[in-house]
Amino acid sequence: MKEFSWRTRVYWEDTDGGGVVYYANYLKFMERARTEWLRSLGHQQHEIAEKFGFVFAVREAHVNYLKPARLDDDLEVSCLPVPEGRASIRFKQVITRGGIQIADGEVRVVCVDAKSFRPRALPDFIQQVPSGK
Repeated sequence: MKEFSWRTRVYWEDTDGGGVVYYANYLKFMERARTEWLRSLGHQQHEIAEKFGFVFAVREAHVNYLKPARLDDDLEVSCLPVPEGRASIRFKQVITRGGIQIADGEVRVVCVDAKSFRPRALPDFIQQVPSGK
């Protein structure tokens, strides 16, 4: 699958008392990039749950913090989706500022039934996305 990229700015609410992005907010930036990736495929989270009856749940997340992001920084958050088996997908994600990598990580997401939370196969619209490999 092809890499997707999304831009965001660091706001006051993203930082700690020293004006540095609070560590957990890097995961929020990554989540938003994955949501925008899904939107680029023509789908939204609520529509998937209501129309197709499934949701995505994070199974595991790993983040490497390399350099601090600060108030008003312009960030680029990328995600490279890599399907794993029938029901999960791993996203390799990188956060950069001015072309310099400041954080990276991997997030494994599983597709589950919206009511029972039992694993379901990834939907066709994800499995059929052209590969960028």
